Amino acid sequence: MQAIIEQKIGQALSPTHIEVINESHMHRGPASDSHFKLIVVSALFEGERLLARHRRVNAILAQELAGELHALALHTYTPQEWAEQGSAPRTPSCVS
Repeated sequence: MQAIIEQKIGQALSPTHIEVINESHMHRGPASDSHFKLIVVSALFEGERLLARHRRVNAILAQELAGELHALALHTYTPQEWAEQGSAPRTPSCVS
């Protein structure tokens, strides 16, 4: 699943930075490749609001989201935003 996400997002958004992090182990239930964090930096996000960026990514991964991909934490940035921020927020664990 991780490779599929990287490939599809890479082809569609030509990112300058991409990280696909499997966070399945941080969630209750059996560990599987179903929970991911996606950090993507693309010039194509210039002028787009956060919701539009997320809709764009969700459309690219619609088939996966309708299937085995259960959760996708999205962190979408323009190159300038990424240069200013440099990192995405840490994901809290769902396992207690």
